[in-house]
Amino acid sequence: MLEVVRTDSGSQDFAELVFLLDADLHVRDGDDHSFFAQFNKIDSLKHVVVAYQGMVPVGCGAIKAYSPDTAEVKRMFVLPEFRGQGIAGLVLQELERWASELGYCQLILETGKAQPEAIRLYTKSGYTVIPNYGQYANIETSVCMTKKVSDGKLHKE
Repeated sequence: MLEVVRTDSGSQDFAELVFLLDADLHVRDGDDHSFFAQFNKIDSLKHVVVAYQGMVPVGCGAIKAYSPDTAEVKRMFVLPEFRGQGIAGLVLQELERWASELGYCQLILETGKAQPEAIRLYTKSGYTVIPNYGQYANIETSVCMTKKVSDGKLHKE
């Protein structure tokens, strides 16, 4: 049975999944990997979700504040052998719920053109493409997206 657990970046299971994510992204991003890696530090993430199949950590994701009304989705990953089972969608739904509870109005994210499965997931989940933001503004391989998650009237931690 799949269980989705809220935690923070101190989770060893999260750290191990992110290690595998970074290895995958290193292959996909090639020479651009070090540029993207600088924006993906996990040492101070307060809002992390880890998905477990039984006792095995199989997927993860996180959100972090971007602005007072916007949080950014970070570090989405599912182990290759568990893909295609809806795990990433469940992780994303939990992150959206959590962002709404925290009072964020919208989520934003950056993914890469080399990650078509991620783009499909986000599109299927109601995200729309926006102009590349912040550090991704002039990066041709980046795809930035957004989704409204609430009216932002709840309490933020």
